[in-house]
Amino acid sequence: MNPAGAALLAVIGRDLRLALRQGADAAMVVLFFVVAVALFPFGVGPEANVLARIAPGVLWVMALLAALLSLDRLFLADYEDGALELIALAPVPLALVVLAKTFAHWLVSGLPLVLAAPALALLLNLPAEGFATLVGAMLLGTPVLSLVGAVGAALTLGARRGGVLIALLVLPLYIPALIFGAAAVEAALSGASARPHLLLLGALLAAALPLCPWAAAAAVRQSVE
Repeated sequence: MNPAGAALLAVIGRDLRLALRQGADAAMVVLFFVVAVALFPFGVGPEANVLARIAPGVLWVMALLAALLSLDRLFLADYEDGALELIALAPVPLALVVLAKTFAHWLVSGLPLVLAAPALALLLNLPAEGFATLVGAMLLGTPVLSLVGAVGAALTLGARRGGVLIALLVLPLYIPALIFGAAAVEAALSGASARPHLLLLGALLAAALPLCPWAAAAAVRQSVE
């Protein structure tokens, strides 16, 4: 393996170990997702048809909000202890390091949301024909949330109330993923093809993969200079 690949694997492994040691942050994301979705049957009533109709939008909105909870920790710990300056000076391109850190963040916070979504879909009485589309859409959409969120986290490094600023910055950018993700599930439930919506989610991911790490790396470099 070349040195750059080894360095990126080291970054991913390090971030995963830190996340496991501080398991409260990852658990908080999933717990918020579960509790917030579970409140909807109490608020709108137990009618199965009503819950099934709102299930795609509820699951996606709650996943989006849950993803926001851990974004401020993406670079903050390294920024506070000075490790981010060393990372920025490393011979490995900073954009690749940001991509590795974002991937580790998705493994800890985004992937658990994908795994929890089917169980919560049952709670909301989502018909079985929408389950596969829901999981597929979230597998495409949640990495977009992490990638876009990385840009917001990098831009707010060192700012007071960084979590609030991240939300203001990235929530408007989350809207396309929310629209296409919920629309894919609704299309599957109505008997239409979910393929166009999934392709659009894939296009968002394909655009975010090169652009977001580059933008976040520029913001990180600006913060440490």
